[in-house]
Amino acid sequence: SRYYREVLPGEIVKISRHDVQTLDVVRRSEGDPSAFCIFEYVYFARPDSIFEGQMVYSVRKRCGQQLAIEAPVEADLVSTVPESATPAALGYAQKCGLPYVEVLCKNRYVGRTFIQPNMRLRQLGVAKKFGVLSDNFKGKRVVIIDDSIVRGNTISPIIKLLRESGAKEVHIRVASPPIRFPCYMGINIPTKEELIANRPEFHDLANYIGADSVVYLSVEGLVSSVQESIKARQGNPKTHKSFTGKLGHCTACLTGNYPVELEW
Repeated sequence: SRYYREVLPGEIVKISRHDVQTLDVVRRSEGDPSAFCIFEYVYFARPDSIFEGQMVYSVRKRCGQQLAIEAPVEADLVSTVPESATPAALGYAQKCGLPYVEVLCKNRYVGRTFIQPNMRLRQLGVAKKFGVLSDNFKGKRVVIIDDSIVRGNTISPIIKLLRESGAKEVHIRVASPPIRFPCYMGINIPTKEELIANRPEFHDLANYIGADSVVYLSVEGLVSSVQESIKARQGNPKTHKSFTGKLGHCTACLTGNYPVELEW
């Protein structure tokens, strides 16, 4: 198989053995920007996916680089919780001039903690999910890059695990802004009360999860990381644009600014 092109927003495509035909394109209201889900870039999509003419892996790496600009820290090495945040961790390490080192290895035989029915099971799942590569970080100051912290349950036992295995300091850097609002566009984000960013513990999050420090990427930093190469391509008349129209991304779960008016 080979990459052909993206299906445009609102486009109906017919694919046959002969060719690819556009049957129709449902146009947006005049002047409305697109509102592509920004969390696809942060977490949901596979890293080899291509959206708006750019690879998700490259965007995640840029988020890590931007995070290093916004939230540097005195440390010895950069790592991640395998493996969705690996591109961001590599970007962070590269920008900071620190080595990227694996501190955890994944146990392939344990299911997803995200879908466990209660918190106790999720935390037990985390303990079984990772092995510790203690020789790589014993006595060292570690920066862990995560792609998002939703409830705060998963990262806490991981920090405990690293400290018990000899980490001198554990700093958390999150390659996306805090999730504060529910999504009404079809993504199953927990209720507002469950989100750690809305809880009283968020005001002293580092202490709550047992880290030496916690810093999130800003909304502006995420948006600029996502839009940087799209804008560069739009400004280049020689570049074939598979993405057209007024540039925009949905950041509702981060900002509360929904792309459509909600009717209650």
